[in-house]
Amino acid sequence: MPENLVESILFGHEKGAFTGATDKHTGKFIEADGGTLFLDEVGELPPAAQVKLLRALQEGEVEPVGARKNIKVDVRIISATNRDLIADVKSGRFREDLFYRLHVFPISVPPLRQRIEDIPELARHFLGRLAAEEGKRVHSIGADALALLAAYRWPGNVRQLENAIFRAVVLTDGEQLGVHEFPQIAAQIGPDAIAAQPMIDSSPAIAATWPDVREAVDLSSQHAAALTTPSLRLLDAQGEVRPLEDIEREAIRFAIAHYHEQMSEVARRLKIGRSTLYRKLEGLGLDEGLRETAEKENATV
Repeated sequence: MPENLVESILFGHEKGAFTGATDKHTGKFIEADGGTLFLDEVGELPPAAQVKLLRALQEGEVEPVGARKNIKVDVRIISATNRDLIADVKSGRFREDLFYRLHVFPISVPPLRQRIEDIPELARHFLGRLAAEEGKRVHSIGADALALLAAYRWPGNVRQLENAIFRAVVLTDGEQLGVHEFPQIAAQIGPDAIAAQPMIDSSPAIAATWPDVREAVDLSSQHAAALTTPSLRLLDAQGEVRPLEDIEREAIRFAIAHYHEQMSEVARRLKIGRSTLYRKLEGLGLDEGLRETAEKENATV
């Protein structure tokens, strides 16, 4: 928001309060009265707005620009920032009293590079939405492409991943996204970076034998699959053996992704009956989103 309009947008203004104020504006706090107001990038607020925000939080009232009296509001505040506010407080850039007023129930979201297990689900979510918006028939992401995405550092976090999926959807003419659809990502990844990536659910990490990144764009899915090294992580982050349930869940999720949700094939390869597979899916909390697939297979049988 433009610095000179922050107070007006958040707290409102009266008609004629300043040049260009041709109408009365209620402001976001008043609009959110009785509900929740999300303040994104709260660390960017200018000092004057920080003072007014602190008063709004402490007193439960706002002062619209040009108004003669304050207005009571009942608003729950959720704020977010990508800045280190503690450092900003120490440097005097952000008010200490406002920081502690906002810092009641902090939730720290690690950067995407520290939670690569989220990449498959995020990628599929963006693929489904963007393919529908663009009217494309692409419906899945290959294991080779997921492994490539997992090896990237994502300095732009989830927004950058969304943009990468959007570009791939726009450019592809096929039904599945592969390494070919992510040339800009492949061009920035070296073999060492790929080899250092841990195993993620539903997708094997690419092995250290991945060829030069200049050749990665030209790999076929079959070639890339031959270079992957599926493995299960037996130890957790603390070096302890993972629960058997977690290992089984990871193995089943990988099999479902590898065989493109063909449940009969998944059961056959795991050497269990389909009814046993469905019971395991339900018991492990993996049945969500697969019921329709199961019903179609049962109808076919």
